[in-house]
Amino acid sequence: MIALDGVSKVYDGTNGEVRALDDVSLTIAAGEFVAVRGPSGCGKSTLLLTVGGMVRPTAGTVGIDGRDLYALSHAERARLRADRIGFVFQMFHLVPYLSALDNVLLPTLAGMRPDRGQAAAVLERLGMSERIHHRPPELSTGERQRVALARALIKQPDIILADEPTGNLDPENAAAVMGYLADFHREGGTVLVVSHDALAEEHADRTLRLERGRIV
Repeated sequence: MIALDGVSKVYDGTNGEVRALDDVSLTIAAGEFVAVRGPSGCGKSTLLLTVGGMVRPTAGTVGIDGRDLYALSHAERARLRADRIGFVFQMFHLVPYLSALDNVLLPTLAGMRPDRGQAAAVLERLGMSERIHHRPPELSTGERQRVALARALIKQPDIILADEPTGNLDPENAAAVMGYLADFHREGGTVLVVSHDALAEEHADRTLRLERGRIV
């Protein structure tokens, strides 16, 4: 499903090069739940964005189902990302003036006919049926993360990439969000979570540790 071969990512920093990823090779099978843990600044988010087709590696290849992600054109990569991958971020990235329902519908605006009933059903499944018309400032932190998760699920992706999805949540909401990711996994979805939180390990098939851009 996902295969990284010798992937490195180097940024130009004020004091020289910053090697965010250093010769990472990794295979994630279809339907697998993998957690990646490590300290801040170890390259976890860069790894996730590289897998998601959003950060081009300096060296190495990233494959999804045998297709070299960065050999595709920008449009082809964007289409694969839209069709196959759902993203969940720590900071939610919700549009503040749209309702929860309309935030969930955003990914469907490019090529997919918006289905308000489907969006409402996803929110209901995540315990948000009474909050679908509230805007993000009117929601709790945990509710905003559930809206972000519903937005990732609306197009029924094969893969969910989650970057510190419980980082801003209290223990109860963190457990709920991780449980929803586990449900997606049990239904056959592939999950890659990068997190400081040990909670991810409870649901993962395996846990990897990243330090200074390398899997150790």
